[in-house]
Amino acid sequence: MAEGEGAVVGTALPVIQDVYDYEKLKRIGEGTFGIVYKARDRRTGKIVALKRLRLDRERDGMPVTSVRELRSLQETSHPNIVALLGVVTGASLDSVFLVFEYCPHDLAHIVDRLAVPLVLSEIKCLLHQLLSALAYLHARWTMHRDLKPSNLLLDEHGQLKVCDFGLVRRWAPRPEPLTPGVTTLWYRSPEVLLGARQYDGAVDLWAAGCIFAELLRNAPLFPARTELAMLAAMGGVLGSPNTRIWPSVGRLPGWTTLQLPDQPHNHLKQRFPELSVSGIDLLNKLLTYDPSQRISARAALRHPFFSEHPLPKAQEFMPTFPSVHDEPEPRASSAHQARRAAEAAHTHGLKHRIDDAEARLGAAFGDLGAVHARQPVLRRVE
Repeated sequence: MAEGEGAVVGTALPVIQDVYDYEKLKRIGEGTFGIVYKARDRRTGKIVALKRLRLDRERDGMPVTSVRELRSLQETSHPNIVALLGVVTGASLDSVFLVFEYCPHDLAHIVDRLAVPLVLSEIKCLLHQLLSALAYLHARWTMHRDLKPSNLLLDEHGQLKVCDFGLVRRWAPRPEPLTPGVTTLWYRSPEVLLGARQYDGAVDLWAAGCIFAELLRNAPLFPARTELAMLAAMGGVLGSPNTRIWPSVGRLPGWTTLQLPDQPHNHLKQRFPELSVSGIDLLNKLLTYDPSQRISARAALRHPFFSEHPLPKAQEFMPTFPSVHDEPEPRASSAHQARRAAEAAHTHGLKHRIDDAEARLGAAFGDLGAVHARQPVLRRVE
């Protein structure tokens, strides 16, 4: 199968079943518009993730976010995208659940809890899988728009799964206004920060670059609290944006009022001295200010970084970790508290920025699947 490819599923949604066919084992996560349970299929014994849609007596039926998530996952089949297994209902009309394959981890949990970062071959394995999922989505003119470590699940076989498709959108064939301010702040692209109303899958590649950097350091690259602070943080690492390196930036709404210190130097090599010239090149191409010049997922998959030593570790040799869902809920670390605060601020702010141009999108769902039980330090299972 070619890079980033997978079969397109054109069939109808799985047969709607009764939620009582599933035994809820544990509540593993809760977001603004959904509650996630670890559950067991009573008929087969299979462990699944059961996501209850919090409809809150929607006047117009199911929220647009839910419709988009259902439609997108119905049409998607790729090893690095979480699989929708079915739709189940409860006793009332507002009791609707999505059934997903279960994954015991997400990257946010791993990043926040590992005593030391993953080794480079493991990071390459994860990044290659993420880019493969993006190449698949972007080949179908679909952007995820909310990539972050907590939306990247990891199964017990080392396979990465992109999840939470509530903000998914198509960007072709006709351009139309899109909601500004999508994507959790730490992973938000500069064009979206500056108010772009038309954008494309390049926003996902910026987020992938931020995730790549975060895996190298076990810490977010731009952990800012405001949009202006984010732009300042970007300038401090990458050099300040300007019309020479990004000719179209002058047309963005936020550019005319932006006042940042002039910082002409790129400091990625100083931040990541362990990375090879090829690794720095890929990171720079993912974190290119001008979205029209940002590397595509397909081109990134072919980058020499993945063919030089060390090679990406085979999935079957990726490290394993104890399932966070089988442990008592520990006290959250300061790193995790900061992450959840940033994600909560994004969800709250998005609710007040959605407009009719996106068909009353509604607020973004909370994280699907492996929502993080926290522990002071995560160690590999040898």
